[in-house]
Amino acid sequence: PAARRALLRVADGGGRLRVPVVFLTNAGNCLRSAKARELSQALGLQVSPEQVILSYSPLQLFSQFHQRCMLVAGQGPVEENAHNLGFKHVVTIEALRKAYPLLDMVDLSRRPKELPSPTTGFPTIEGVILFGEPVRWETSLQLITDVLLSNGNPGAELQDVPYPHLPILACNMDLLWMAEAKMPRFGHGSFLLCLESIYKKVTGRELKYEALIGKPSPITYRYAQYLIQQQAEKQGWKAPIRRLYAVGDNPMSDVYGANLYNNYLKSAQQNQVQVGLKRGPQAASLQAGVSLELRNDCNNSVESCESILVCTGVYRYNGDVPKETEACTAETVFHGHRDFCFDPSLVEASYVVQDVDDAVQLAFKKENWS
Repeated sequence: PAARRALLRVADGGGRLRVPVVFLTNAGNCLRSAKARELSQALGLQVSPEQVILSYSPLQLFSQFHQRCMLVAGQGPVEENAHNLGFKHVVTIEALRKAYPLLDMVDLSRRPKELPSPTTGFPTIEGVILFGEPVRWETSLQLITDVLLSNGNPGAELQDVPYPHLPILACNMDLLWMAEAKMPRFGHGSFLLCLESIYKKVTGRELKYEALIGKPSPITYRYAQYLIQQQAEKQGWKAPIRRLYAVGDNPMSDVYGANLYNNYLKSAQQNQVQVGLKRGPQAASLQAGVSLELRNDCNNSVESCESILVCTGVYRYNGDVPKETEACTAETVFHGHRDFCFDPSLVEASYVVQDVDDAVQLAFKKENWS
């Protein structure tokens, strides 16, 4: 209900938004258009696909991988999503399993009853896209590991383990997310944790990512800014946008990402996208390159990104909601991804309010909007 009230405040009498708004989610198991329809029905106003950023949306900027044969993992329309983003050659986990039935051996009922004929003509895999948590974790963990250990030829006999391994593009690092259950549920970050642990246990080496996108990655917030500024231009806004307000319920994702991006905005060295990263120089340089590409299309008027934490999801505050975050106790267990340094200040929101309606009212008050 609070979300409906909040969006009514930013809409005109015709149901059109009078303030640039994007819906930034780490969901990635659906089409952008489907998420826009879902939001439109839930909120009672028209949300366009251009206002929706899913965890994988910035992958359309990673054109250097679009011509490669990529293994895609997750659930939902992963092939269609990959093609919509610009990837030309896609192999699903299921297609790989069918081509090499001897690889998927955990589930006894799925093991082949007879020795299958050797697979011929299957393309060499040149990279991996992890869209989101799959349904059968054991199958995806096994086959992704097979692809990495075999340099994209999982039917071949294992020789020396290649390292660095094939490039991995991962979307959504959320360890946990909040659904209808009383306690948070495992997110894609939990799956990544399993894959990283297995790879290191088997090879003795660190799994590395070519890119980590979705909240809290700065490239995702940069993309959000880009879409917001596009909306402002379409709406005929003359004054430049100075401040962004990021509202969310997850301190380790929404707030961490907004604060990380705020640091990015305030950094004198604008090309250092990976503020807070401790590993993966390849990922840092690659994402810096993508950000430079975005910056050419995106004016630099934005000066800050204020984080507003709501108490209606992952984060629950017991007691009266404080006006400032000094009264909140910072979480001591870091749920963020391995490649992001833990800085307690980054999980402290600029403001804590009860729900998204209060968050919008706060933003209006700070901007002197009626």
